[in-house]
This record gives sequence, structure tokens and C-alpha cells, in this order.
Amino acid sequence: MAVEQGHDVGACKRVDGGITRVFQLLGKRWTGPIVAVLTGGPGYFTDLRRAIPGISERMLSDRLTELGAAGLLVREVDEGPPLRVSYRLTPAGAALEPALKELGEWAKVHLPEGAQPPDC
Repeated sequence: MAVEQGHDVGACKRVDGGITRVFQLLGKRWTGPIVAVLTGGPGYFTDLRRAIPGISERMLSDRLTELGAAGLLVREVDEGPPLRVSYRLTPAGAALEPALKELGEWAKVHLPEGAQPPDC
């Protein structure tokens, strides 16, 4: 097998750095649905848990912490009584709403419910 000479490594297609960063965060399981729920306005932990079937309390807590560290949401403690914790999107988090809506529309057309991804 002959090896092609003079291959320009710089000309190879590479994934955009922004795409890599966004999917490192939003590509994690449950992160997208959490942000999508919060686009409707602030929510309490228990409301988020009910709105996202199948997510555990631990996973929800972990993902909320990650989103907060990324600057996409803010955790606010309502002193009460009772003491309650709510979460709201920052302007950066809220700016994801149009992209999430577009992805949802794409999924309705290209990933119908119940359809399984093709085997590779």
C-alpha cells in the first residue's frame, strides 16, 4: 500500500473548538434537559426532579453544580421557613434557548420517538 506523500496536516478537517467545549458540557446525560426546563423560568430542586423523569437526586445535584461552575445557572437559597433552593439561568444559560428549541425541532423530524439509533 502506497503512502501519500506531501499530505498537508493543516488542511485536515478539525472540529471547531467551540463545538468541542459545548458538547463537553451539554453532551453529558441530563444536562440538556435541565437547561431546557430552566428556560421556562427558575425552578426548585424538587420541581426539576419531577420535570425530568429518571434523573436521580445525586445526578441532578451534580449536573446543577457543573452548570453553576460553567456560569450557566445561579443557585439561590430562599431562607424560608422552609429553607428552599432555587435555580435560574444566567444570561449565558438563557442564550441557549434558541439552540435547544432548534435541536428539539430537529429531533422531532429526524429522531422520532421510539426509534433506535442505527447500529454501526
